[in-house]
Amino acid sequence: MFADRTRIFIQSGKGGDGHVSFRRELYVPNGGPDGGNGGKGGDVIFVVDKGLNTLSDFRYNKKYKAENGEEGGKRRCTGKDGEDLIIKVPEGTVVYDDESGKIIADMSGDNQEVVILNGGRGGKGNMNYATSTMQAPQYAQPGQEAQGLWVRLELKVIADVGLVGFPNVGKSTFLASVTRARPKIANYPFTTLNPNLGVAYIGEGSSFVIADIPGLIEGASQGVGLGYEFLRHIERTRVIIHIVDAAGLEGRDPSDDIRKINEELVAYDPGILDKPQVIAANKIDCLDEESRKKVLEDLKKDFPDSDIFAISAATGDGVQELLYKVKEMLDALPKEAVVFEPEITAQSLFDNPDEPFYVSKDEKREGVFCVTGPRVDKMLGYTNIESEKGFLFFQEFMEKNNIIKELKKLGLSEGDTVKVGDYLEFEFFEGTYE
Repeated sequence: MFADRTRIFIQSGKGGDGHVSFRRELYVPNGGPDGGNGGKGGDVIFVVDKGLNTLSDFRYNKKYKAENGEEGGKRRCTGKDGEDLIIKVPEGTVVYDDESGKIIADMSGDNQEVVILNGGRGGKGNMNYATSTMQAPQYAQPGQEAQGLWVRLELKVIADVGLVGFPNVGKSTFLASVTRARPKIANYPFTTLNPNLGVAYIGEGSSFVIADIPGLIEGASQGVGLGYEFLRHIERTRVIIHIVDAAGLEGRDPSDDIRKINEELVAYDPGILDKPQVIAANKIDCLDEESRKKVLEDLKKDFPDSDIFAISAATGDGVQELLYKVKEMLDALPKEAVVFEPEITAQSLFDNPDEPFYVSKDEKREGVFCVTGPRVDKMLGYTNIESEKGFLFFQEFMEKNNIIKELKKLGLSEGDTVKVGDYLEFEFFEGTYE
C-alpha cells in the first residue's frame, strides 16, 4: 500500500557524563584530577534515498533513537561519541514539527542530508576544573540531555506536470499511453489509490516527469473522499493538465468539472492556480465530428485563456500535440525545483524563553564579562559555533535575548572579552552581535 504521510518520534543521543577520578600511581602520591570528558550523543540525520518512493517503512516502527555518548574515563580518556541515527526517506519528503505544523526541512533539491536533532554535548571531566585554589575537584559536568520530538513526514512527489481530473476521466490511461508507467486501468467508479509517476519522452534528450494525481471529488479540500489526501502532490508541479471526459460517458459536464476542480485546488492552496494549465478533452473517439466540434467550442468559450486539446488517450489521437505544447510551456518556466523553505529549526523548539540567563563581571579578570545559565547552556549544546549557520544562530540568540544590552549596562565596551557558558569566549566589537 502506498503511504505518503506518517508521524514518528525521533530522539538524539544523550551526551556522556564527565568522569571524576584522580591520578594514582607509584611514586605519584598526590596525582591531580584525570577524569575525562563524556562523548557526544548521536545526531538524528535525515538522508534522501532515491530508491524509495513511499513512507511505508515507517508504518510499523514509530520511534527512532540515536546512540548515547559514553561516560568519560580515567587517565583523561574521552568517552566514545554516540553513533548518529540515519533515517532514509524518499526525495520530496517534507519534515514538519507535529505540534506547530511548521516546516523543519524539505528533503528536496540540494537538501539531500539534513541534521534534524543534535546529540547532547558530552560533560566535562573533573580534570577541567582544577585551579590553583581547587586542586582536587570532586565533581564533573553531566552530559547534556537528549532532544526528543514528534515529527510529521509528508511525501510531496516531484514532477514537472500534474494530471488532475475527476475519477474515471482517463488520467491513468493517458499516463500509460505517454510514459512507461503501468497504473491499474479499469472502469472504476472510484479514484486511483496512489499517485503514479511516469516519464514522457518527446524526442531525443527531451522528456519530463508526469504525476497522475488521484482523482478529486467535490469537497476534497475540506477532507471529503481520498482526493484531499493527495492534493499535496500537486504543489511541486510546474504545469497542470486538466483531463475531462469530453464524451460525457459518466454523465459529467466537462466545463463544470474544470470549475469544480479549480475550486478544490484554490481552496487547498490559492497559489496553485498561478501554475499554467492545459485542458485535455479526452475520449473524443467516442464522439462524432459534430459533437466533438460543439464540446471544443463550449470549452473555448468557457476557458478562453487556456490551451485546449482534443485527445483520445485510448487511440493516441491529439496526444503528441498536447505533449509538445506542455514541453514548450515547461521550457519557458524556471527550471528550479520547488523546495519549501524551513519555517523553524528543530533545535529552536528546545529554547525555553522562560529559562533564565545571568550576566556578570569576572571579578578576577579585568575586562571579562560572563554569560551563564541553563538557557545559555542549552543553546551552546545544540549550536555548532564553528559553522557559519551556527555562528549566525548564536548572533541571533544574543540579539534576540538582549544579552549584549545587559552586558553594556555592566560596562562592556569594545575590545572586552565575553565568556559564554563554560568554554566559549569572544572579543566584543561594536555592531557585530546586535
